[in-house]
Amino acid sequence: MTAEPTPTPTLDRMKHDGSWNPLWDTLSQWDPEWTEQFMAMNATPVRRGVFTPEFVELLSIAIDAAATHLYAPGVRRHIRAALELGVSREEILTVLEMVSVLGIHACNLGVPILAEELEAYESRRATP
Repeated sequence: MTAEPTPTPTLDRMKHDGSWNPLWDTLSQWDPEWTEQFMAMNATPVRRGVFTPEFVELLSIAIDAAATHLYAPGVRRHIRAALELGVSREEILTVLEMVSVLGIHACNLGVPILAEELEAYESRRATP
């Protein structure tokens, strides 16, 4: 007996409107129910209309451009959508500049450790 296919209206809509990431294809094929639920949950804030479409695009640019994500196709898609909505170059650039500071945490963590390790290294070298 074959199970009925899982309805996936959120995934279908994402594929239709171009927001589907092909990297999700295998996940969707292997577990369409879970993927549908995850994507529907992810879309809830947008669907509720709490934020303006312009703000949603700026936030999406920030998420996709963040050092922890770096998803260039998403950055491109959301910049294109933001421009179509009338978001200015300056607003988009400001979001990119703001999100770029996420990378500074590597220095906040690494520089003090480097200082400690240099001091320990120099102490070991100075001891006969």
